[in-house]
Amino acid sequence: MSALYAGTVIGAGFASGQEILQFFIVYGEQGLWGVVIATMLFALLGFLLMSFTTALGCSSYAELLPLLTGRKLARLVDWLNLAMLPGGLTVMLAGSGALFNEQFGLPTELGALLAAVITALVILGGLEGVLLANMVLVPVKVCIIALVCLLAVIHNGGWPAPGDLGGTMSGSARHWLWSSILYVSYNMVVPVAVMSSLGRSVDQKPGILGGLTGGIALGATAILVTLAGLFFYPRITHYQVPLLCIAGGLGEGWRHGLGILIWMAIITTAIADAHGFASRLAPGGGWPYRLVGLTTIVLALPLARLDFNRLVQILYPLFGYAGLLIVAGLLITPLKLKRMLKD
Repeated sequence: MSALYAGTVIGAGFASGQEILQFFIVYGEQGLWGVVIATMLFALLGFLLMSFTTALGCSSYAELLPLLTGRKLARLVDWLNLAMLPGGLTVMLAGSGALFNEQFGLPTELGALLAAVITALVILGGLEGVLLANMVLVPVKVCIIALVCLLAVIHNGGWPAPGDLGGTMSGSARHWLWSSILYVSYNMVVPVAVMSSLGRSVDQKPGILGGLTGGIALGATAILVTLAGLFFYPRITHYQVPLLCIAGGLGEGWRHGLGILIWMAIITTAIADAHGFASRLAPGGGWPYRLVGLTTIVLALPLARLDFNRLVQILYPLFGYAGLLIVAGLLITPLKLKRMLKD
């Protein structure tokens, strides 16, 4: 469960460093405070999400939304999710194309197509295929990304002094704190869609623990990427995949290895987006689930030709504003339940 939570968030934007750059690194020292706050929110929200999901025995996020937002807003949030999940899938496919082009000099269309094919094969395997892909890939990619960031900084002489940290205040939001909140709210859309489909498959205690530890692991990785990115700022702003700039000083072997791992991150989140969308429209699974998932992938593929970093810059903040409804619901619901029990 911990791996699934982290895997739904660590996709093209996160693992490439593009998300971390735009939401945290550009704010310099204040960005560090922002990523620490994001870590605490990820852990708390993961805990709450799995508490509600397992208690209700949900099979899709449509069963969870009325509790979080009320019935009137649930329909609006449902429609927003139905728009955001294919949008996220498009960003993942575009990220795969950008990686293939920058790292290997191959056509962007090839990278997007290969990511689409693998995502389709996993969706054909159903829920078991989604869980297996995350259990295998997520721990590896988290460890290697963290290791590369540490080695890159050590190789370049250690962490920069606080006064040397970069930052131009030109990120995805106008304030570092608001940027942190938007980052978490955007990134909770897919975990809610995916993990709320497991309420009948996961026991409550392991599920809650997985949500908590997954949030901590996710935040710790984001902190390492932010620290390393600040050391290499502003050079990394010239890269669509900033982490490749960070890994470049370690040698071509590390650079190519990280490129492969970033691609793994892209795949796991593409799978999560397709699964979340398909499980909502076909919660019973089976061939309806597979048909919806495959159709979504096919329709998203042509849009993946758009510029990757522009997609991140434009879509992610918009998704963040929409995801605020979900985050607010997760935080407020315990207070509502406590008040109901008192009454």
